[in-house]
Amino acid sequence: MSALLLALGAGAVTGLALGALGGGGSVLAVPALIYLLGFTPAAATTASLVVVTVTSATALVAHAREGAVRWRAGAVFAAAGIVPAAVGGAISRQLPAALLTGAFAVLAAVAALRMLRPSTPGSTAVPVAARASRVAGAGAGLGAVTGVLGVGGGFLAVPSLVNVVGLRMRAAIGTSLLVITINSLTALAARTGSAADVDWSAVGPFAGAAILGAWDGRRLAARLSAGTLQRIFAYALLAVAAFMLVDAVG
Repeated sequence: MSALLLALGAGAVTGLALGALGGGGSVLAVPALIYLLGFTPAAATTASLVVVTVTSATALVAHAREGAVRWRAGAVFAAAGIVPAAVGGAISRQLPAALLTGAFAVLAAVAALRMLRPSTPGSTAVPVAARASRVAGAGAGLGAVTGVLGVGGGFLAVPSLVNVVGLRMRAAIGTSLLVITINSLTALAARTGSAADVDWSAVGPFAGAAILGAWDGRRLAARLSAGTLQRIFAYALLAVAAFMLVDAVG
């Protein structure tokens, strides 16, 4: 019963962050699975991909209904990340637990610092067509991160879609969910051999609570300023990153 409650609570918080911030909340899933539910780093990244996939796909439907998804741009961006996501998913199973934990801690810290950095005026879109090589490079990099570390990478996908592809912020958030869903599914398919190591009785409630939490997060975002939510989440993420880094080194 205690494990079930922990799974529900951790999933709700993860979904709340995803719904409120439009990306980056999935970074909470891996440390929650490791330190609250006792998953190994490899199993946690696999389970996180399940949570990220179902939560992102659910949120994608809502954004698509609002006309905030650019399907063609998202498909091109995601296509560049399919192979790196598959390769990263296969490689991840061979990496030492301490290396996975340390790499994830660094990624979480980068995500937090990016959230704390003030946005610059006029950065909502690129006025010229993006080069295909830049789009492919950004998409491939995001796919690799998703495959190895089991995160959706929304905090990377959104700025890439804005600064590289040239989408406006609202469309970038919606389109990033398409990219995240495709990358996560690809990485998950490459990890089929490690599925037996995952406690699915905990992942199911975690994913379900994350989906419900995402809807509450969207309502929370309408009440609080985006800057306030982002700062709260960023400081919490920095604390998680520091704890994980100490754990990996120790």
